Amino acid sequence: MSLRQPARLAWIKPGMLSAGLLGFTILFVTMTAHGQPASQPDPAMAAPAPSGTAPATPENPAANNTSPMPPPAAAPAELPRDLTPFGMFMSADIVVKAVMLGLIFASVLTWTIWLAKSLELWGARRRLSRAQRSLAAAQSLAEAAQPATAASPHVAKLIEAAETELHRSPDLRDTEGIKERITARFERIEAGIGRRMMRATGILATIGATAPFVGLFGTVWGIMNSFIGISKLHTTNLAVVAPGIAEALLATAFGLAAAIPAVVIYNMFARSIAHYRALYADASVEILTLVSRDLSQRPAARIDPFDLRRRPAATPMAE
Repeated sequence: MSLRQPARLAWIKPGMLSAGLLGFTILFVTMTAHGQPASQPDPAMAAPAPSGTAPATPENPAANNTSPMPPPAAAPAELPRDLTPFGMFMSADIVVKAVMLGLIFASVLTWTIWLAKSLELWGARRRLSRAQRSLAAAQSLAEAAQPATAASPHVAKLIEAAETELHRSPDLRDTEGIKERITARFERIEAGIGRRMMRATGILATIGATAPFVGLFGTVWGIMNSFIGISKLHTTNLAVVAPGIAEALLATAFGLAAAIPAVVIYNMFARSIAHYRALYADASVEILTLVSRDLSQRPAARIDPFDLRRRPAATPMAE
């Protein structure tokens, strides 16, 4: 019995026993790994052990302290010290400076015209009011001629035209014809006075219409110079472009500062002159009423200062 048992196990070799034991171990480890979550590796254990060889250079140069530094950026251009309007004007291009000087002259001219025309209109209205009071209080043209002429030179032209037409009329009994001719003369005088009062207002209209475009021309020129500076310096730094753009926009500001007051003052004068022409038309109606009153009187009782025979003879000049 004991002799047969070793004979039965004689076919088992030592290598086969080792291979089976290894396979069983691998199968057990595999089943255990599928049943449990994988554990995170320890960072300390994962770190490679220090060795005498240097680690490989990483691909990212920013992570390597020994990589060459990038070239330093160009220093920003310094802005001008004086960014006041006067400083920008002094540092502007010659074309932009000429534009701004022209706009300054236009602005000075606008305010000069405003002052002169305001005084002229104020004095003309005041004198016309005195003349109208004289005409309204008079009973005849002869009675109102002297005070009205002394009060207003514009009313004096109306009285002179009426007297001239009465002197040239051969028949004073033709009242309708005389009044028609005097009315025509008055219309021409009123038109002439209106044109005279409108003098210098056309300059205001021109300044108000053209000053913004002149300032815009200076702006375009200044911005063009700024872009030329960008191309020469090969930089888009705002500090390089800002002074030129500021000077260009200053030209636009000058244009608006000249145009806006010119437009406002022109409209103000247009209304004032229209009011003055209406008052002047009232004065002409007063004079025409006095002429009609004189012509409607009876010939015997008429005070006719327009008859040349009643005027004193001209004194001959001494030789």
